[in-house]
Amino acid sequence: MAQTNPQISQSQPVIRQLDDAAINRIAAGEVVERPASAVKELVENAIDAGATRIDVAYADGGKTLIRVTDDGCGIAPSDLPLALSRHATSKIDGSDLLNINSFGFRGEALPSLGAVGRLTITSRAAGHDAAEINVSGGKMDPVKPAALNAGTIVTLRSLFYATPARLKFMRSDRAEAQAIGDVIKRLAMAEPFVGFTLRDVTGNGEGRVVFRADPESGDLFDALHGRLSKILSREFTNNALAINAEREGLMLTGYAALPTYSRGNALAQYLFVNGRPVRDKMLTGALRAAYRDFLSRDRHPVAALFIECEPKLVDVNVHPAKSEVRFRDPGLARGLIVSALRHALADAGHRASTTVAGATLGAMQPEPTTARVYQMDRPSTPRLPQSQGFAELRHDYSGQIAPLPGEAGTSERDEPTPQNLPLGAARAQLHENYIIAQTETGIVIVDQHAAHERLVYEKLKQQTAENGVAAQALLIPEIIELPQEEAAHLLEQADDLAELGLVIEPFGPGSIAVRETPAILGPVNAQALIRDIMDDLTDQGETHTVKSRIDAILSRVACHGSIRSGRRMLGEEMNALLREMEATPHSGQCNHGRPTYVELKLSDIEKLFGRT
Repeated sequence: MAQTNPQISQSQPVIRQLDDAAINRIAAGEVVERPASAVKELVENAIDAGATRIDVAYADGGKTLIRVTDDGCGIAPSDLPLALSRHATSKIDGSDLLNINSFGFRGEALPSLGAVGRLTITSRAAGHDAAEINVSGGKMDPVKPAALNAGTIVTLRSLFYATPARLKFMRSDRAEAQAIGDVIKRLAMAEPFVGFTLRDVTGNGEGRVVFRADPESGDLFDALHGRLSKILSREFTNNALAINAEREGLMLTGYAALPTYSRGNALAQYLFVNGRPVRDKMLTGALRAAYRDFLSRDRHPVAALFIECEPKLVDVNVHPAKSEVRFRDPGLARGLIVSALRHALADAGHRASTTVAGATLGAMQPEPTTARVYQMDRPSTPRLPQSQGFAELRHDYSGQIAPLPGEAGTSERDEPTPQNLPLGAARAQLHENYIIAQTETGIVIVDQHAAHERLVYEKLKQQTAENGVAAQALLIPEIIELPQEEAAHLLEQADDLAELGLVIEPFGPGSIAVRETPAILGPVNAQALIRDIMDDLTDQGETHTVKSRIDAILSRVACHGSIRSGRRMLGEEMNALLREMEATPHSGQCNHGRPTYVELKLSDIEKLFGRT
C-alpha cells in the first residue's frame, strides 16, 4: 500500500525551485559524509593553493572543531564571498572538464561546509590585507579585516549542527579521528614535498601531535621513500620493491612489498591517480591479480602505487567526492600494473622479507633466569672420555655435511665458495625437513619441501608457457545459451581462451559451443566454467578463471612431485637445492605465500646469547 508523502500536496504536484540553503545542504550530503570528508576537501584546497606546510587540528573527532592552516597563496578580500558561492572556483574555467590539473574543481566544498556548520575563513593574499568571512548554516556575514601574515586559516565548528539528523550517523570520536588520520596520511603520501602536522586539540590548548611529516628532499623516489618510511614504517620500505614502468602515456611509480610481507586485509593498499588518492575497484583488482600466484586467498599485498598520465586520459568527474576515476583505456592501466609488479617480483629472485627473520628471532628469545650462576658455583662434572664428547648428539641430526671442496683451502682465493653465495653452504639437515646453511654473515634455515615445491611449480609453468596448454576435444560440443551481449563479449576473448586450451565458437544468436577444454583440468562442467568466466569479465573486464584453475592444478602437481618432509638428503642434493633457489624467481615463498627460508644474521644470534 502506497504511503502518502506529508511534504507533497495531494492535489496536482507543483514543481518548485529549491532555495540556495536547501541546495547547499543537499550538496553537502554528497560531498561531506563525515568529518574526514571535510578535512580532505580543505587540505586539498590548501595543496592546490601551493602550500608547503599544512597544519590540521581537530577536536572531538572533528565533530566540534576542524581547523586547517596553510602557507599557500591566500584569497583576496573581494574574492571571499565568491569562494562561498556554489560552483565558484579558481581551478578551472569550465571550458574543458577533461583537462583537470588540480584536486578541486567542482566549487562545492566550501559552500557545502558553510551550509551544515559554522565556517570561518581568514586569509591573506600577496599585495592585500588580511580579511575574514563567516558563514553559519548558509547565512553569510560581511567581510571584515583580520590579522594574518600569510596563507589561509579555515575553521569549521559544530559540523552538521544545521542538519542534526546527520549527527546520529556519526561514529565514535575515536573512529572519526582515525578516519581523519587516514585521509591526512594518504594526502601526505601523494605530496612528499609538503609538510603535514595533525593535532588533536580536544579540551582546548595546544593539544597533542598525532601525526607529523616534514617536507622531504631529493628526487621523487627518494622523497617518496622517506615519506613512506614515516607513514607505513621503515619495515615496509625495507621489504618493498621500487616500481617504475611506462606504457603508452601512462607512468606507474611507487613501492610494492614482497609477497612474504603481506596483510590479512586490504587496508594497506594505497592507489593514486595523478596525485589523487582513489579507491578504484579496477586498480585494486589489478593489484590482486599481480600477486595471485604468490599469496593465498586470505592474504593481501601491501603497496603504494602512483599512476601519472595526461589529464585527458582519465575522467575524475565521476563522483562528488572525486574518490573514483574512469580511464579512457582501463585495460591499459590494468595491464601496466600487473606486468610492472610481476616483473619487479621476478627480479627480486629468491628474496624474502626481513620480517620473517625478525619473527623467528622473537620466537627464540631465551627465558629469563631466576638467578645468576657463576662458574665457581657450578658443580664439577667428570670429564668425558675423549672418544665420547658430542658423539651422543649425532643421532639428533638427519644429516651432516663435511667441508665442501673449495672450503678447505685447496681452491684458489678468487674462486667463490658456496659459503659466499646468497644462501650459503649446506651444513646439516634437521628433522628430515630443514636444511641449515652457513653464509658469510649468519645462517639460513630452509624448508626443503616448501622450497622445492616452488621450484617445481615454476618449472611446470615455464613448460606450459613454452609448449602451450594441451586441449581435449569434447565428443559432443556443449551448447551454452547466453544473453546476446554476454555471448558477444565472451567471443571477443576466444583467442586468449584458446591459448589456455578452451576453444569456443559462435552457435547462433546468444549461443556458444564449447568444443575443447584444457586437458589438465580433466572432466569439466563447461557451463559452470563459462559462467565463472563471464563473472570475471563483468567484474574486471578480463578473465583469469581458466588460468587460475590451470595454475592450481600445476601447484598441486608441484606439491606432490616435490621433496617430501621426512626425506634425508645428501649434501650434494642440499647444495643443489640452494643453488637452484638462488637462480629461480619467486623462490623466497612457496605456492601459498609462506616463506621458504629464514636468514638469521650472526650479530642477531649473538644477541640471543648476550654477546655484544
